[in-house]
Amino acid sequence: MNINESFNLWLANANADKDLKEELEVIKNSEKEIYERFYTELKFGTAGLRGIIGAGTNRMNVYTVRRATQGLANFLKKKYENPSVAISHDSRIKADLFAREAASVLAANGVKAYISAELEPTPVVSFAVRELKTQAGIMVTASHNPAEYNGYKCYGSDGCQMTDANANAVFEEIKSVDYFNGDIKYISFDEGVKNGMIEIISDDVYEKYLENVQAQSVNPGACKGSDLKVVYTPLNGAGNKLVREILKRNGLENVIVVKEQEAPDGNFPTCTYPNPEEKEALELGLEICKKEDADLLLATDPDSDRVGIAVKTDSGYRLMTGNETGIMLLNYVLSSRKNNGTLPGNPLSVKTVVTSRLVDKICEKFGCELKVVLTGFKYIGEQILFLEQKNQQDRYVFGFEESYGYLAGTYVRDKDAVVASMLICEMAAYYRKQNKSLNDVMNELYDEFGYYYNKTKAFKFDGSAGMQKMSDIMSSIRNAHPQELAGLKVTAYSDYLESYSMDILSGVRKEIDLPKSNVLAYSLENGGSVIVRPSGTEPKIKVYITAVGKSEADAIKISGDMLSSVCEKFGI
Repeated sequence: MNINESFNLWLANANADKDLKEELEVIKNSEKEIYERFYTELKFGTAGLRGIIGAGTNRMNVYTVRRATQGLANFLKKKYENPSVAISHDSRIKADLFAREAASVLAANGVKAYISAELEPTPVVSFAVRELKTQAGIMVTASHNPAEYNGYKCYGSDGCQMTDANANAVFEEIKSVDYFNGDIKYISFDEGVKNGMIEIISDDVYEKYLENVQAQSVNPGACKGSDLKVVYTPLNGAGNKLVREILKRNGLENVIVVKEQEAPDGNFPTCTYPNPEEKEALELGLEICKKEDADLLLATDPDSDRVGIAVKTDSGYRLMTGNETGIMLLNYVLSSRKNNGTLPGNPLSVKTVVTSRLVDKICEKFGCELKVVLTGFKYIGEQILFLEQKNQQDRYVFGFEESYGYLAGTYVRDKDAVVASMLICEMAAYYRKQNKSLNDVMNELYDEFGYYYNKTKAFKFDGSAGMQKMSDIMSSIRNAHPQELAGLKVTAYSDYLESYSMDILSGVRKEIDLPKSNVLAYSLENGGSVIVRPSGTEPKIKVYITAVGKSEADAIKISGDMLSSVCEKFGI
């Protein structure tokens, strides 16, 4: 079917959402607008679907959601007897509608759907899958993308994001489903509730989730009486209720919420990117911090699986990077559990390949085994599964990725801003009682191990020509191994697509026992590194630089030299 035929089919049949009909009528005389919406279909991968909200096969709408869910239902029914699915959503535009549509399709297919009564953080879905023993989970979210986006994230029966093999199998099922010829089974949401195929998730599940979160406290009572003052923003997302509740249960008495960003609102009116990595998203919170003389700013993203912080210094507020927050949390958890006698004899932590190498030093200090996995929190969750299969899950201490995702505990298999928020505040209160700020703590770690400065640069390549350009660049880099970058000798390199690493100094080649991924990594003589990979969700090549210096200024200068050298030698 060509683009115009597809458009006409949608124009004649897309009646389930009046917004779609109106949009199609508006664009019917615009070849460009029709092309953008129908030249391809949203691809289903390990992160499910993600795209701009609107009409067409290349957009997030009730029909792409129904079709994906029909494919998921077909997959589940072939693999399991009497399968069930846990569903929730965040504050995104039409997120509640898409969640209900997914439940209606599942119910029509004889797949039991457990759905949340209101928006919830992403980690709650991971927990619900495990608690309710469902075979899959669906979270309607586009994470930190701009307001015009929405998405559909899928989980496996272990509560971890769907594996590559299962995602590919679901995608094959989806491709065989037609949008309008009757392939998609559907009943109304009310009918599904009435016949018992749709069930609202009980409050007991959320209570058990909070109990599991609170159990990850390593210094219970640290917040009580600490006088720690925290400003919190959920960025108009799903974190407001559970984050505030867990902070309250953990004894934190002074939490100021950013009112303009408190209520769920998928338009995200106060910032273009509702992303705790971006300073713009934190501006309102920082203003309140200055006015209230707060110790800490806490910001969770719309689906509350990631958290960013700013901490008080003598000269204002310092925005901590995802690496810095994770490094402090890892050090806090390991040191506190060692002091408390709760650290297992053979502890294990997990980080992704693009996460700071300072993690290696901290794990070495505390005798903690460190697993390095591919980018994506599902690979951290997978390591917990491997431990669980050997009845060694108690070894897991902490896992994180540089993009502000953290997890303590094994009760979920995805990053969790609720537990991270609790531990960040507990950590700040614990050190406050020692007359230290988190700024002091981070600086002490740099003094002890050296200043590790991490910089990420994304290079964008638009359109089909851009995708080919990205492929050509990665192939070119793979075939030409540099001997030095910015005057620093390359001591080793790793190719995660070819599954090997080479120690240049010794000439020893080792196999990499990880799933294949288009990632290239270079280790440098001073402990720094360069990692290059194409983004899995955007037309970008990402370069991750770790520069090690004697001071912040020294490390920043080295990182700039490294980036210039990378651009020159790799042709980016």
